[in-house]
Amino acid sequence: MLTLSIDDHPLLETACFVTSFPRSLGDCPSPTWLTGLLSLAATTPLASDDEVRKAARDLLRHGGYRPTGRGKPASEYLIRAAENGTLGPINLAVDACNVASLHSGLPISVVDLDLAAPPFRIGIASDDDEYVFNAAGQVIRLSGLLCLHDNEGPCANGVKDCQRTKTGEATTRTLSVVWGTGDLPGRTEATVGWYRDLLTRAEATIEDITLLAKGTP
Repeated sequence: MLTLSIDDHPLLETACFVTSFPRSLGDCPSPTWLTGLLSLAATTPLASDDEVRKAARDLLRHGGYRPTGRGKPASEYLIRAAENGTLGPINLAVDACNVASLHSGLPISVVDLDLAAPPFRIGIASDDDEYVFNAAGQVIRLSGLLCLHDNEGPCANGVKDCQRTKTGEATTRTLSVVWGTGDLPGRTEATVGWYRDLLTRAEATIEDITLLAKGTP
């Protein structure tokens, strides 16, 4: 079973799991019932609000990062895109992630597990950490930001995920990280439960992973 270590953090309440798809994502189009949920008008079990938005920002702010402007949580980008009518389907893994994040208000990362290099760790990025986050080569500076790290460095966070581990047509396995916070009791559990249900309904298989607190052998 995959393991992931988590550094001490006073607010983080994360949930992580592996998803295996029956075929590569290029051969697994998102069903219409899923893409129909990429709308704020859809009927869903969760809905974001100002309290959720503030708590998500506070989570990312803890290490010294400023989650505002272009650096705001990814869930806020999704809400803005949905309001503008520009939030469209990408692939099954990303669409399920975006649906859960859009309506829960929690940032969620999804990485191609076969493009990442274990071991995995969640912790605050160093002052000089950065990575390319899109195909255009744009860079996000990660100082103070809570990130998922693999053996090569930071590869995902609640703002923008790393280009080198993003999903594509050949993806068959993903690692998802729900960036939940203890300031919203029950929110992470409800979000990850619904998120997993979406993937299972789309014929994907979910595998739990072992989360290790800092210092656990």
